[in-house]
Order: sequence, then C-alpha cells, then structure tokens
Amino acid sequence: MAARRLALTTDDQSIGEQLAGWGKVALIETTGRVSGSPARAAVGFIEQPDGSFVVAAGSESADWALNLRSNPHCRTVIGDAAGDYVATEIDGAERSAAVTSLILRYGTPAEGLGRGPVFRLKPVGKAPE
Repeated sequence: MAARRLALTTDDQSIGEQLAGWGKVALIETTGRVSGSPARAAVGFIEQPDGSFVVAAGSESADWALNLRSNPHCRTVIGDAAGDYVATEIDGAERSAAVTSLILRYGTPAEGLGRGPVFRLKPVGKAPE
C-alpha cells in the first residue's frame, strides 16, 4: 500500500486517529473483504520485542479482523511511524498472553477482548524468527 494520510470521517474514527497520533492505539488499514476498498479502524496493540504487534478483536464479527482473515496484508500508523504488515492469527498460550497484556494495558473496557480473533502483525520484509 502506498504511504498516505489515513482520512477518517466519523467522530469515533477521529478520536481513533487522534489516539493513534499520540501512540496510544494503532490505526490499522485493511482491504475490505467485500468492497476491496481501504477500511480503517483504531485498535489497541502491544509491541513485541521482535518489532511485531499483537492486536485482538472484541467480537468474531469485527470487520477489520474479518478483513485480515481474508487478506492478511495491512498498514498501521502509530504516532509518526507507519508501516506495512502481514497478519497471522494466533491461538493457544500466545493468544492468551496477548489478550491478558491488552487488558492490562487498556483496562477494564478491554475485557471484551478474547471474544474475537487475535493477530500478530509482522513487519513486511522481516524474516521469521
């Protein structure tokens, strides 16, 4: 995906864009699984030592998560940093640890996490470890 400013339109998305600008959340751009158009969402994240991020959906029907299942390529913006990533759905102990970390970082509103898919976003071009 080409580098560009992610334009958002709704009040919730504007808040998400502000939070992403402050580095509090990641603004993730996926490709719509039906429309093929760019779709954006603000999501909580945990940065991993290898440069990847873990993110989790609060619902099996979260559009951004369904988009990643359909096409794992995405772009994220956190603060002044933007990059291209490939998502891999995670499960088992790794999934549980990611959900726990997200709840601890974001507090009780994040308790719905774990009801939907959890992904590791690995930077494009980085060799697997």
